[in-house]
Amino acid sequence: MSLCEIVRLDGYIQSIYLAVYPDKLLLLDGCCRPDVPMVLSYITTTLQRPTSDLKVVMVTHMHPDHAGGAHQLRRATGCQIVSADKPLQWYHGIGGQLMHLVDTGLAHYVAKRQGRPFKRLWYPAHLHPDKMVQEGDAIPAFEDWQVLETPGHTDRDFSLFHLPSRQIYTADLIIKLRHKFVAPFPIYDPKSYIKSLQKVKDLQPSNVMMAHGRELMIDAVTFDRLIKQAPTYQRTVKDTIRHKLFWTPKKTK
Repeated sequence: MSLCEIVRLDGYIQSIYLAVYPDKLLLLDGCCRPDVPMVLSYITTTLQRPTSDLKVVMVTHMHPDHAGGAHQLRRATGCQIVSADKPLQWYHGIGGQLMHLVDTGLAHYVAKRQGRPFKRLWYPAHLHPDKMVQEGDAIPAFEDWQVLETPGHTDRDFSLFHLPSRQIYTADLIIKLRHKFVAPFPIYDPKSYIKSLQKVKDLQPSNVMMAHGRELMIDAVTFDRLIKQAPTYQRTVKDTIRHKLFWTPKKTK
């Protein structure tokens, strides 16, 4: 089996992971739109490889920092886009279009909080993958990677498990901000989210690669704490607005 080195790149608002093989490259998520030139430059300048070596770009879910650069990368390299096998687009219908606007705005907010210069983040609301995968499938052309469905953040999140090294890329399942772990926002399905955390814990991965954070060994005790502290209710923009409009402080005696 070909040797694989996983490198982490600093993206616009997230970590980017590139699996480097002697004869091919795998990008573990679709990045932000402004990350595309940086990724291509890394391939051609740092690795001194042709961009056509990028064979697959995964899209773990449809948020701007995970799907925003996918279509541009395919146009630039001829790679295949691989995503979850779902009957509907995540941003389907009028409500989906509005959610796409909100999520793009939230990504701009995160960039501002991180002190990043303003860059264009707009990307197509509908993804057009070349192949779709389900639980337990291998990534096309990369048989040493297994797809694991880990929903909760959205309905189609998946994690990517590298079988030989037992490293796992969990996208937004777990977020580490400075010295603490937090659950992602939004949480659309709390029960599924908790099951997804348990699924990753049960694998006993050697290393967890986070989109918001770095690669890190997370022990069982930490996983148990994450599961215990996980939200038990939906956390979405709509729920947050409703809470702020209708929440009243408890009376004190």
